[in-house]
Formats: sequence, C-alpha cells, structure tokens
Amino acid sequence: MNLAYRDVRHNLFRFVLTCLGLSLLMAVVLAMIGIYNGLVADALNIVKAPKADLWVVEAGTQGPFAEASSIPSETRNAIARLHGVAAAGSLTYQTVEAPFRGDTLRLYVIGYEPGYPGGPEVISEGRSIEKSHFEIVADDKSGLKVGDVIRLGRNPFTVVGLVKDTMNSGGDPAVFITLRDAQVLQTQLAPAAQRVQVARDQGVFKTQDNVAAVIAKLEPDADPQAVAQTVRQWKHLSALTQGDQESILLLSVVDRAKRQIGLFLGILLTVSAVVIALIIYTMTMEKLKQIATLKLIGAPDRTIVGLIVQQSVALGAVGWSFGLVLILLVKDYFPRRVVLEPINAAALAGIILVVCIAASGLGVRAALKVDPATAIGG
Repeated sequence: MNLAYRDVRHNLFRFVLTCLGLSLLMAVVLAMIGIYNGLVADALNIVKAPKADLWVVEAGTQGPFAEASSIPSETRNAIARLHGVAAAGSLTYQTVEAPFRGDTLRLYVIGYEPGYPGGPEVISEGRSIEKSHFEIVADDKSGLKVGDVIRLGRNPFTVVGLVKDTMNSGGDPAVFITLRDAQVLQTQLAPAAQRVQVARDQGVFKTQDNVAAVIAKLEPDADPQAVAQTVRQWKHLSALTQGDQESILLLSVVDRAKRQIGLFLGILLTVSAVVIALIIYTMTMEKLKQIATLKLIGAPDRTIVGLIVQQSVALGAVGWSFGLVLILLVKDYFPRRVVLEPINAAALAGIILVVCIAASGLGVRAALKVDPATAIGG
C-alpha cells in the first residue's frame, strides 16, 4: 500500500490546487529561461544572418552593434579585391519608429545592396527586393504583411516579402531595404530642418555616402585572421572575424541584461524551493497524529520518510509538467522571443527534483521527532 498515494487521494482537491499554484511559479521560471535564451539568440541572430566571415568597420570601434561605425561605401570595392575574399557587401543599421494603421512600429532597419552579401537569406513569404527603391522585406513579428505600405521617413515602402526570427538584441523586428534608401533615411532632413539648411546655402539635404560596415565572405581556404590583419594595415579601418563579433555582442551588448535575467532566475528558483519546503512542512504538520499512529503500530521510519519525500517529488513533478504545458501554450504571445530547448526543460526538472528532496527535509525532521504516544494522547 502506497501511503503517499492514499493521502493524496484523501486530500485531492487541496493537492491539485497546490500543484496549480506551483505550476504558475514553474511557468514563470521557464519563461525567464526562455527569455534569457531568446535574448542571446536574437543578439547572435542579427550578426549571423549575413553569413559573413569578416566584418570591416571604422578603426577604433567594435562594430555596428556595439557602437557607431561609419566608413566610406567604396570600401566594399577595396575589400572585394583582397586576396581570399570571395564577395563583399555594404550594410547600414538604424532603429526607426514608423506610423502604421494608427500605431507606431519600432523597427530595426538594415540597408543592403541587392546582389551582394547582407540581404535576407530565406524569404518565408513573398519575394526579395527587386526594385532599387521603396521596397521592403520585414520580419513577420513586425505585424506587417505582404502588400502593406508603411512610411519610413518621408517615403512610402511596400512590403514585398517576409522573413522569420530576425530581430536585434533589443527585440525590435528587422526590416530590409536597399542601401540607397537606407542612406537617404539616415540623412534625410525634416521639412523645418531642410528649410534651415537651404537658408544656409547647404542644399535640400546632404547625402553622406557612408555605411556602418562592410562584410566579406572568404574563399574556403582563406584564413580569416590573415585577411583581417591585412585590413588593419589601413589605419582608418578595423576588421573583426565572425567569432570576434559574436563575442563582442555577448560580452558587451547583452551582458548586463543576461546577468540581470540570470539573477532573477536564481531568485525564482530559491523562492520555489522555499515554497515547496513550506508546503511539505505544512502538510506534514497536519498529519502528525496519523504519523504517530503509524509509529505506534510499528511502521518503520523509512515508510514515513517515503510518504513525505514521495509527496514532495509528486508536487514538483506535477507543478513542472503543468508549468511546461502552460508556457508552451502562451510563449508565442510574449512581446520578446521565448526560446525553450529540451535541455532547458530537462535541466529544470533535475533542479526541481533536487529542490523537492532537499525541501522535504523539514517535514521529515518533524515527522521523525513525533512521539508515538501522541496517537493515543488526544
């Protein structure tokens, strides 16, 4: 006869209600793990999207994601002529807020040259950019659909294609436009500012033919470090390998956010342990007379310990299961991407198992100290 099972059946409603509350806590823990993974995935995704081997940026900077970088657009031609370089493309990055159907969308605008590296690799719906102006490919999380028209700056852009899971480290969905359109968007003046410039005889607007970075794809037998060293010989340029760029993102751009989420996750796990310990202790204290009766009729200590530990593990297992199902159902509605891997769920299950066994210690201690005479002493 399994005493833990019979005790749960006797107090089924309370057990289920307790498991429901615990599952909500587990769902929050899993959500924080998913947000943490999503933060890292988004940060790396934007730098992995061009599938570049080398990033050429302004000297003294760490690339377009960590700080501002501006180099002449003709740098692409110089990089493309280097030994070991298979192809090169220019890129710009900027964050804009654009009105759309009564709302304001915050978008991460990537300007690239069609036909050169840097554009969207896989179009999930629609097509890639074919015209030189006013076409846009957007991430589906932006809410834009193929055929929509959105105004960026002072020009309307037509959405011709959609991509998936292309966001920056801040969670802003990315959109792709041509490099020329992106440069105009960066330097175009508002009407009032334009009139001031005209009054100063500086023209309608001044186009700066600069880009944030030039990316290069190398030949299969080329050494990225050797090519990067060649670029660094030009005093106005710096070069980063793909690995260097990813390290900068993780150690600089998203490091503080990662540590903050990690700290919050640790606090949640600690709270979970305390909650489980209190629940098991309370359930044990309510059964002290029944436990004393078991001792009085000769039940060994291992039976009593098994009753408490099994209930504790059952609470954790049911709470973890319900929490996992809940977060899988709602994760797509989060404003940021939530990435849950099987290894994450398995790791949390192992942690919860250890926590439940450790948390049952209070209940076990109270049960083993109870006097069998309590059973007949009223």
